[in-house]
Amino acid sequence: MNAGPVRRTTGNTFYAWDGEVLVLNILGKPAAGRDAIGKVHGTQLKVSVTAAPEAGRATDHMVRFLAPLFGVRVSDIEVVFGRENVNKQLRIRSPKLLPAALAEAIAAAEVEL
Repeated sequence: MNAGPVRRTTGNTFYAWDGEVLVLNILGKPAAGRDAIGKVHGTQLKVSVTAAPEAGRATDHMVRFLAPLFGVRVSDIEVVFGRENVNKQLRIRSPKLLPAALAEAIAAAEVEL
């Protein structure tokens, strides 16, 4: 019996690659002054969104905010867990772009490894 695909965890960093899928641990900040990718906090990347934290709307807004930054469709971003929580994990299928803030954070994390 096949239990489905194995999902890699990010270990001691905020991101991991699972084949062509970028896995991100996110610390969400709802009801922020602007939508923005922030700094790394431990094993999470801070992402602020203007949407209020009501019934997962902030997470839905976050996915819509991030999709064009990664050059993917909204449907290419899966919320693995945390839809109604500030702690969440996203899986981004075949990102075509890396936002500058994320590329810098990945470069800094690789230096620390």
